[in-house]
Amino acid sequence: MEDIIVIVILGAIALLFLWLGYLIWIKEKINLIHAYHYTKVKETDKKAYTSIMGKAMIVMGIGMMLSDILFVIMRTEKCIVVFVILLIVGLIMMTYAQIKYNRGIF
Repeated sequence: MEDIIVIVILGAIALLFLWLGYLIWIKEKINLIHAYHYTKVKETDKKAYTSIMGKAMIVMGIGMMLSDILFVIMRTEKCIVVFVILLIVGLIMMTYAQIKYNRGIF
């Protein structure tokens, strides 16, 4: 029973990350990102900034979804490795966008 709850919650969070990533990347909804993260982003750079940030959210969502699917198939906690790797990749992408376009992490 606990496994089903974990699978459902992780799947829902993964879908949320995928949806938010889509909105930020494709729809360029920069307001979904906390305001202080884009205060120094130039108007001309907003498309590139939202592109990287949205893709990073999607990468993290894919990591959650893959680890969820692998857990259903394999029933082992080792599936978390996929999530952790893609989470780190997503965070690196976000940090890169912050430093490049916002001239700092905060």
